[in-house]
Amino acid sequence: MQILIGIGAVIIGYIIGSIPFGLLIVKMKTGKDIRQVESGRTGGTNAVRAAGFGAGLLTAILDILKGASSVWMARALVPEVHLFQILAPVAAILGHNYSLFMISRDADGKLRFHGGAGGAPTLGGAMGLWPWMFPIVFGAGAIVWFGLGIASVTTMAIGLIVTIVFAIRISLGYQNPLDIWYGISAAILLIWALRPNIKKLFAGQERVVKFSLNGWLKAKKEATSHK
Repeated sequence: MQILIGIGAVIIGYIIGSIPFGLLIVKMKTGKDIRQVESGRTGGTNAVRAAGFGAGLLTAILDILKGASSVWMARALVPEVHLFQILAPVAAILGHNYSLFMISRDADGKLRFHGGAGGAPTLGGAMGLWPWMFPIVFGAGAIVWFGLGIASVTTMAIGLIVTIVFAIRISLGYQNPLDIWYGISAAILLIWALRPNIKKLFAGQERVVKFSLNGWLKAKKEATSHK
């Protein structure tokens, strides 16, 4: 019975992750379809581009809660089986990236799932497993974000940071050893979702946010050289 309930928790986690908060928020605020804006993803970064900072922040918060709530839900349903507390947030990331509610057919007639890149629900799932993960990832992620100004790198860094922190805590005996697999699984899903961005990075074509520290320093140097 516990196994069946656990499988149900994983399915619910996927459904929770599939809720397209970015699509709904941007649609209500501007009438736009976020899938037609810039990257086409439904996460907080693209919501900022489509509808401003407030819409992006609200999207990010709700997407973080997708991952966290899936852990809390699994813990309530199957507290004795920790594995499902890992699988449920992984399913939430999958739902976020490949939403059940946003399926279309491409020009070749193949089904296509729309969604985000998974950074926010990855953070949420890690927070559900250990609450203090939030300030650690938020702080480290902010350093990457303002240091490089590249959203895709910041998103991939979330999975790496989660994995490293869990590995340290496990080595010290503070964390369930299974939690390392959450970090690894999340990191793989983030990298897979961001394949187009990785290609742009290697080609030197990835977008750099203007207000990043790195971008500001470059602009300042260029302005100085023209004096």
